[in-house]
Amino acid sequence: MPVRIIDVREVTKPIASPIRNAYIDFTRMTTSLVAVMTNVVRDGRPVVGYGFNSNGRYGQGGLIRERFAPRMLEADPKSLLDETGENLDPDRVWATLMTNEKPGGHGERSVAVGTLDMAVWDAVAKIAGKPLFRLLAEWHNVQANPRVFVYAAGGYYYPGRDNNALRAEMRGYLERGYEVVKMKIGGAPIDEDRQRIESVLAEIGPGAKLAVDANGRFDLETAIAYAKMLREYPLFWYEEAGDPLDFQLQAALAEFYPSPMATGENLFSHQDARNLIRYGGMRPDRDWLQFDCALSYGLCEYQRTLEVLKTHGWSSSRCIPHGGHQMSLNIAAGLGLGGNESYPDLFQPYGGFPDGVKVQQSTITMPELPGIGFEGKSDLYAVMNALSS
Repeated sequence: MPVRIIDVREVTKPIASPIRNAYIDFTRMTTSLVAVMTNVVRDGRPVVGYGFNSNGRYGQGGLIRERFAPRMLEADPKSLLDETGENLDPDRVWATLMTNEKPGGHGERSVAVGTLDMAVWDAVAKIAGKPLFRLLAEWHNVQANPRVFVYAAGGYYYPGRDNNALRAEMRGYLERGYEVVKMKIGGAPIDEDRQRIESVLAEIGPGAKLAVDANGRFDLETAIAYAKMLREYPLFWYEEAGDPLDFQLQAALAEFYPSPMATGENLFSHQDARNLIRYGGMRPDRDWLQFDCALSYGLCEYQRTLEVLKTHGWSSSRCIPHGGHQMSLNIAAGLGLGGNESYPDLFQPYGGFPDGVKVQQSTITMPELPGIGFEGKSDLYAVMNALSS
């Protein structure tokens, strides 16, 4: 019987938290969870692919239900299959999703498509009976590496929280095996942020590294003022100082900050990635790129982004995606990315790793689970299974 998508379901879920970065708070944050249901049976159970969008962008239920999911369901089922006819072809599904869509105008549309694309890839790997990272490595004729670098993201601004609480949070990450941690800046005056940074550095000591993230808050003058302050400290990176599309600001900042910088989580297409590389002054020997497939049209588009980087002399190992989800972990292990973000305590149950996976020296080892591996994370799978049951 030919493979078919028989249903697509979406639910918008809260991932609210009383935290803020330099730009937004998360008291009303949501995510879209989708289930792409197929007629394939493996191990006595129907194959269902799951996906969700990363934190920081709200759920896209309207776009998914009204525009994109209907295109998948109304398409000729044969048009969505690979050449063998025995599995879905993610690129053909992606092309169907993007039918009658004009170029440009990424933003929310790219999040909706990225969410569905994640679910399709999950289903494809499950139908193949392989972990997604293994399947990706085979398709690209490269060697998979199940060991992936991860860092702990946190250090948000909390109401009434002082530096002692911030230090305790960062200490907790180190106790769980992380050697690189990240905190927010730009949501307080620069002198206060300096005190916060010094508190964390004193807590983690010389054996660990600290990254800082401004979430695009600064104009050029402020970004430079922070750069002059931050370069006094041995930071892992200085992240997203200004607006993500202000490539001139990013390029100018490199003159004042010789240490590594990072950006890209709010760029949503391979064209935007190419413009960052062309005009943003990013340095392939030290800087980091944070494109997140769940926000940027999915893995199909992410592979095009990696090709753009390659043509401009960048290694995929300079990519450490935003989002802290298992999809990017699979891409990192399968296609040689530099690692992945991790949220040990926030945005649960969508962040983190399958049960039993431990962080050791800021590295995890991917389990050999079919698909993306969501079924291995019991709290997350409980939510997913409820949607598809």
